[in-house]
Amino acid sequence: MTHMHVETIKLWASAPPAALSGSVAEPTLEIYRLPGELARGAVLVCPGGGYGRRAPHEQAPIAQRYNAAGFHAFVLQYRVAPHRHPAPLLDAARALRLIRSNAGRWHVQPDQVAVCGFSAGGHLAASLGVHFDLAVLDQEDPLDALSCCPDTLILAYPVITSGPLAHRGSFENLLGPDPDTAALTLMSLEKQVTSETPPTFLWHTAEDASVPVENSLLFAAALSQHRVPFELHVYTRGAHGLGLAESQPRAASWMGLSISWLEEQGWSGGQNGH
Repeated sequence: MTHMHVETIKLWASAPPAALSGSVAEPTLEIYRLPGELARGAVLVCPGGGYGRRAPHEQAPIAQRYNAAGFHAFVLQYRVAPHRHPAPLLDAARALRLIRSNAGRWHVQPDQVAVCGFSAGGHLAASLGVHFDLAVLDQEDPLDALSCCPDTLILAYPVITSGPLAHRGSFENLLGPDPDTAALTLMSLEKQVTSETPPTFLWHTAEDASVPVENSLLFAAALSQHRVPFELHVYTRGAHGLGLAESQPRAASWMGLSISWLEEQGWSGGQNGH
């Protein structure tokens, strides 16, 4: 594929909401847009990093792979610690609304926007899928008229639960060292699934020693209970944080499977750009 020009825009025109005093953070959206006038589905990528950083191998390589499959892609540089909830979720909601508000200009199908998240970025993606109507996301901005609910979720070894099988570091970074029970319950996403949660594609490895596979299993069980369509792939081998998983040929099949999952839902894109 020819190298494409990647445009970066600020998410917020002025200081972002829920900004930390004395801390400068400018969350951005990186635009990996395919040329031409064809309206295509799009994938918003949320890299992982325990809400403390954003892993590079879960950014451009992922966006470029979805581009190669015929989808526009966007990479979200959301706020991480010392910023706390709701800062990352506000950034994700804003990014989705920006994509939809520019759908005509960017040739995006506004009802075909997936959010693909890895590890803590998977927690962020899934948070948007269950908390898209959270009151705090309404900033009395004209863009708030647009839904920030993803059309589908793609969750790679996601952080989901704040219960016994939690990835503690992610929740400390997101909620602080001593969060109250209500905050932990709110962000334990398997408890927040409803029939309105978007269809979800999940993958994990059974060997994951950082974010136990039960995180994906709990979310899938909640989706099943609410009759939300989902697809779940658990690979026997592979450590946490595989990204494209090029070192694990079987786990590497996740990308092709996620693309065919989008195509099965009738998304515009696909290898032949139909």
